[in-house]
Amino acid sequence: MFKKTRIRIVAVIMLVLTLIFLGTLAIIYASSYLETANSNSENAKRYAAQYSLDNQPGEDSHKPDNSSDLTATASEAPGRIPNKETHSFRVTTFYSVAVDDNGNVLAVDAGQSEIYDEATLTAFAESVLKSGKDDGTDKDLIYSTYDKDNYTLVVFMDNTIISESFSTLFRYTLIFGSIALVLIFFISVYLARCIVKPLEKSYQVQKQFISDAGHELKTPVSVVSANLELLEREIGENQWLDNVRYENEHMGKLVEQLLELARTENVAVAFEAVDFSRLVNGEALTLESVAFEKEIKLNTDIGGSVFINGNATQLKQLVTILIDNALQHSAVGSEISIILKEQHGNVRLSVINDGEEIPAEQRAALFERFYRADDARNGINSEKHYGLGLAIAKAIVTGHKGKISVLCYRGKIEFEVLFPIKK
Repeated sequence: MFKKTRIRIVAVIMLVLTLIFLGTLAIIYASSYLETANSNSENAKRYAAQYSLDNQPGEDSHKPDNSSDLTATASEAPGRIPNKETHSFRVTTFYSVAVDDNGNVLAVDAGQSEIYDEATLTAFAESVLKSGKDDGTDKDLIYSTYDKDNYTLVVFMDNTIISESFSTLFRYTLIFGSIALVLIFFISVYLARCIVKPLEKSYQVQKQFISDAGHELKTPVSVVSANLELLEREIGENQWLDNVRYENEHMGKLVEQLLELARTENVAVAFEAVDFSRLVNGEALTLESVAFEKEIKLNTDIGGSVFINGNATQLKQLVTILIDNALQHSAVGSEISIILKEQHGNVRLSVINDGEEIPAEQRAALFERFYRADDARNGINSEKHYGLGLAIAKAIVTGHKGKISVLCYRGKIEFEVLFPIKK
């Protein structure tokens, strides 16, 4: 139980931190990408503003024009043209191709770099114009197109350094982020243990209290019972003695259930191959007389030769608890179905009775100690039960590596137990 709690705590911590890490990473890269894209757009506009067929900025290493030249060409560039060249503009490598309306190449600015020749840039420009896109990326080049007076200018910017920088940043972020998540995982495991440890200690104390209380109460109950018999011999039948005997019997049953719960949870029992089909059949036959007295029909659908690895005594008690629980909560004239099958790699035991739907928030609590549902669904003999039967059933199922659950559908209540098939 506590192992699953620790796993859930670790899973929640890791999920939250992973989402925070990925979200932060996404915000950083999205912001960086947008800032870089805006910077590239501004630089391309500035280049186009300075460009003319007679003056190609790439050949002059982006020397700033005087104010009169910038004013003369500003009308040719779309958008806002900054008044001052930035550092990124001066260090960016530009290329351009001017093409007239008939598709003739008027000029090619290959800059001072020897990476791309004029033929390659011309081919890139023709491909861009054919695509009809105003901007985008082609291999390691970022491109933008601008309409000048009598021609179209395709501006290229070298994106190699930026791409490599982003790749390097992304790679190291993943590496160190993964290392951080591994460290956080071990920290989460430690924190989960610290969080669960007080609960586990409290649970152990509670189990010890139940065991001790059961043993301590057993002797007084026996003494009271013996003294009641002696008093009855002395004074004969008496209403007050009957009341004391009735309550003492209830106390005796409670003590018996407390001791049984303590034994089930704390004492390791021997396991062996158990013919579960025969066991369930036997318990159903034993309780058939009780069902007959309450005018309840028991229907059985028990597969033959179903074996599991377990303790026969505890498994008998489990079957008895489930059938008795169904009998206590079934109306006169109703039916109870007992089903045992091998299904999907498990042995499935189901006890089904008619009844009102149990609210979802109460279903898990049914298997807690001393829990009883509202009076509307308690049987007529519910005062004889202290909410320990299903807790004992769950302890038995857990000890056999199985699962127990309650299902509600179409006016039916089903207690389902799944055991691994004996191999």
